[in-house]
Formats: sequence, C-alpha cells, structure tokens
Amino acid sequence: MPVTMPDHQQPPVPGSEPGPAPAAACADDPAEAPFLDLLAGGAAAEEYERPLLSARAEGASAGRLAALERARLLALRVRTELEDRRRREAELSALYATAHDLAGLRDLDAVLRAIVRRARSLLGTEVAYLTLHDPAAGDTWMRVTDGSVSARFQQLRLGMGEGLGGLVAQTARPYVTDNYLHDERFRHTRTIDSGVRDEGLVAILGVPLLLGSGVIGVLFAADRRERVFEPGQIALLAAHAAHAAVAIDTANLLAETRKTLTELATANEIIRDRSAVIERASGIHDRLTELVLRGGGVQDVVRAVAEVLDGAVEFAEPGQLPAAALDRSRAGGRAVPDGDTWVAVVRAGGEDLGALVLRGHPALDPVDQRTLERAAMVTSLLLLARRTAGEAEQRVRGELLDDLLDAAARDPRLLGERAARVGADLDVPHVVLAARMAGPRIPGCDGPPRPDGTDRRRLWSAACHLAATRHGLAAVRDGGAVLLLPLAPGDDPAHTAREVAARLGSALHVPVTVGASAPVPSPAARPAAVAEAYAEARRCREALCALGRAGQGAAAADFGFLGLLLSDTRDVDGFVHRTLGAVADYDARRGTELVRTLAAYFACGMSPARTKDALHVHVNTVAQRLERVGRLLGPDWQSPARALEIQLALRLHQLAAAVAGDTEE
Repeated sequence: MPVTMPDHQQPPVPGSEPGPAPAAACADDPAEAPFLDLLAGGAAAEEYERPLLSARAEGASAGRLAALERARLLALRVRTELEDRRRREAELSALYATAHDLAGLRDLDAVLRAIVRRARSLLGTEVAYLTLHDPAAGDTWMRVTDGSVSARFQQLRLGMGEGLGGLVAQTARPYVTDNYLHDERFRHTRTIDSGVRDEGLVAILGVPLLLGSGVIGVLFAADRRERVFEPGQIALLAAHAAHAAVAIDTANLLAETRKTLTELATANEIIRDRSAVIERASGIHDRLTELVLRGGGVQDVVRAVAEVLDGAVEFAEPGQLPAAALDRSRAGGRAVPDGDTWVAVVRAGGEDLGALVLRGHPALDPVDQRTLERAAMVTSLLLLARRTAGEAEQRVRGELLDDLLDAAARDPRLLGERAARVGADLDVPHVVLAARMAGPRIPGCDGPPRPDGTDRRRLWSAACHLAATRHGLAAVRDGGAVLLLPLAPGDDPAHTAREVAARLGSALHVPVTVGASAPVPSPAARPAAVAEAYAEARRCREALCALGRAGQGAAAADFGFLGLLLSDTRDVDGFVHRTLGAVADYDARRGTELVRTLAAYFACGMSPARTKDALHVHVNTVAQRLERVGRLLGPDWQSPARALEIQLALRLHQLAAAVAGDTEE
C-alpha cells in the first residue's frame, strides 16, 4: 500500500531541478514575476501556461522561454505543495474536530454513529459502515451504517477471511478495491456478495479498528461507482479509525463503569436494607425474649410483630382460617402467603393452637418471614405455658362437672359458689354436649385407629380450651368428652352441637361427633337435670354414628320423629310444629284446607284420583293444593323418610285436636 511521505522526502518534479545560479537570484529574475503573481492569487493550474504563451507570441528568445519554462515548473511545484499542505491541514483539522467530538460522547451507540458519519464526511463517500468483532461467534457483524438503503446489507455477518472486511479483521491491515465484485483477491461468499450487490457498492475501503494488538472491528468507506482511493485518503481513514477505536474503548469502559457503579449502588442499597432488616429482626428477637421472661401474653406478641413488620397482625383460632393455608404452613413449617395475607401456624405437640396472620403484605422479605415464624414459635410457647396453667384450672372445672353429673344431691348453693370461682354462671340456661372422636372403636363410625390415651388427652385438651373460651365446663367421660356450655339468647342446642363438632374437628384434624341435649334452664338449681341431659346428648351422638353421620353435630330436634325417642322431654308439640307448622299456619291465615287434603292424600295411598273422591272436589283442586304443600314443605316432602314423618305428625295433630275437643266438651 502506498504511504504518504513527509514533505522533505518528496521527489523533485521532473525538469524542475534548480540551475547553477544561487536561489537568491531567482527573486530578481523577471521570469518568475508573473508566476509569483499567479501563486499569490491562487490561480488554477491552466493559468500558468499563459506567461509562456505570451512570450512565444512576442518572439522571445530561446533563453527567455527556457527561463520562463523553468519558472513555471517551479511555480507549479510550489502550488502543488501548497495545495497538499492546505489539504493536509484541512484533513488534520477535520480529524482533530472528529477526535474532539468523539471525546465528548459517552454513549456507545452515539459514538459509533458519529464515527461512521465522520468517516463518510472525511472521504466524501456515498456510504460508510462499521462492523464489530463478535468473540463468541468468531466473526464480525454489521453494527452501524450511514447512507445504506439495503436491509439485507445492514444485517450482514462476515467470517474471518471472508470478503474485504473479513480479510481486514483477520490481517489487521487496510484493504481497498475499486470494484469489489470483480476483485479476485478476496474470498467471496454468496451472502456477502448478495448484500454488496443489493446495496449497489463498487469501490470499498476498509481499515481495522485496532485496540492494542487486537482488532475490535472494521471501518469502511464505499461508493456505488468505481473509485481509486489515494494513499492519503487511506492514511486519513486509518487515523480516524485509530481515534475511533479509542473512543469505542472509552465508551465501553464508561458503560461498564456506569454498570458497575449501578450494581455497587444496588448492592449498597441491599446491604443497607439487609442491615435494617437484621436490626429489626434483632429487635423483635429481644422483644419476644423479654415478653416470655416477664410473662407476656399472645396479644403482646401480636402488637410487637405488628410494629416491627408494619402491618395488621392478629392471632386466629384454627377454625377461623382457610384450611388450605393452614395445611401448607403446617406441611412446610413455614409462614405461607394466601393472597395479600401471610399465615404462620402456631403448633405444639401435633396440635394446631391457631395461627399468626399478617395482612396487607402480598410479598414478604425472607427475614421478615422468618420473624413471623419465630413469633409463631414464641406464641406456641406462651400458649403451652398458659395451657399448663389452664389445665390445672380445667381439672377444677372438670371436677365440678363430674359432681354435677354424679352427685345430684349436692348442695346447689355450694355448686354455684364453686362455679363462680372458675368464672361459670350456672344460673343461666346451658346445653350438655357429648363429644367423641370418630374412629373404629365407636360402632358405626369410621376413622384411623389411635391409642385410647392419646385420643382422650387430645380431645380433653381441645374440649377444655373450647369450654374456657365459652365460660363453660368440660370433662372426660365414657371414652369421650362432655361439655356444659351456656346458651346465648336466640341460640339453640342443634346449632351449638354443629359448631362444637366443627371447632373440635378443626383443632384435632379428625372428625368429632357431637350430640346435644335440650336446654337445661338452671344447672345449679337442679343438678340432676345435668345427668339427664348428658344421657340425652349421648343418645343423640350414638344415633348420628348409627345413621352414618359421624363427624357431625345434632340435637334431638334434628332427627325428626326419632327425636321423640331420643329426647327426655318428648316434645310432641314441637315435633308437630316443626313438621307441619308451615302448612297449618297457612290454613289458619288463608282459611284453606291443606292439612285436611294432606291427610286424605296419604289415607288414599297418595292417589290424587281417590283423594278428590274422598274430598268431593275436582282433581285439579287436589293437584293445586298438593303443589302449594310442596312449596311450603319443600320438594322432598313425598320422599319415604319425609312422608313417614309427615304422616306421624298428621296423626299426632289429629290426636291432639281430638283430645282438645274432648276436653272442651
């Protein structure tokens, strides 16, 4: 490749060698005067022929013409050197401005665009582009173009040694061609040639982007016509590429520095956050330890955790939470999310005592999650300590209930005083409940076998806890548990039985069958009524198992006419009203004969045709009345079980009406 040489090494112009006269004589020789004027005026090269032509036209001597010719050649040489100097000054000025502009850019994409745009401007080409080395793929890929119109060309990849650019990248030397597609010095590929042809490029100059001894890319200048790139232009683009490589490296270093600084800032932020979290965790640990040492309660733990985790925290009983969340927390022994709520089970000895619930936190930091779990462990310790103390109290409660069941002749006044000491009020209505875990030891019940001692301890513990929360009494009896609970106004034994079965089953994770008695108005005034109520509750519990309803809760009223057999009160009127009350009330309000129609319908074998003859009405009337009965009693009123209850209620209703009629007579 030709290289531009320094001015003092430029070869002389042929025929312009100085003569033997000293250089100072030239300044006084009139032959140089017209050419000096032309040099000073910056005339074109053609203008330098005119002084010689004028002298010939005037008939100047041969010596004069030779002197003028020598002066013309010297002037042209000076003019060429001056133009070269001006051109190099302009190139150097442009190169300096380019370096200055590149030094002011910080973004890599902006640097690359500026490099390509300036390369096109410096060489005055139609297209300029830049490829970068891809170490992973072992080739170079088109990164930035300026003046390009072909999408295929803009997506080219050049393997090492392929095409002009691949050869530049491989050899780290500039290469130039005045017609690329016809130049056999390069290894042509179909992909590269198609891209070059699609862009319409002909003359291409490529110089390496050198960084140290490595090539990081190639800078190109190209035209869509044949063109010879002069050595000075090659040197200019190479110098521009040198500045460009430094600018690219600087931009990359700045980008890496910014990335590193961002990562460091993020790491510092994480460290600060972690430090704050650790301090909070240490603080909650100290506070929880202090709570345990000074005998704090569950609500003290709840308040402390709420303050540290900045959320709403509460302690929930097992039956107050979704079973799925409790199961996941229990299985993993961790706090688990449930929507925007976190649940940490409070568990001890294989029994769920409840859970700590944190609300309003869709996501939770691992340290905060561990804090919630640690608080759940502390809560379980507090509950166990409270239970230990409570068990002693519950033994006293159990002994009081045992006395109510076994010693009917005890002094009611003494029983009332003992009840008051444990926070129970035996002067209000109570219900007696008989509970037992569903298992193969109970006839008619199913469930996994368990050691009797384990069953009784767990059931007694859960029953005592439930009784304490309801201001009642609990005791172990007959392989199960018996509870004496106050009835709230408007509550009924059947509802209480179902609630107790659900609460105990949730706490023990096995079905618990519960039978309830009729209300006992005042256990302290009549202790014997408690034993009678317990016998009724046991009959209801055993009836549930016999009917395949183990794990449920019920009172005598839930068994229909069977309740008359299970109940000590034999509430016939209540049974009739529960079964036929809706129909009888409708007759009383509307003056209809639905009860009479219902009795005739069953008496006629449930035949509408025979019923209309017995009542002396149209069959449509019978159908309309029976449709009204169905709406009042429910769609299953003609099922065998319901039909049997309705017929028994009708007989008892008729009997009660007949007895009332005889009494009035």
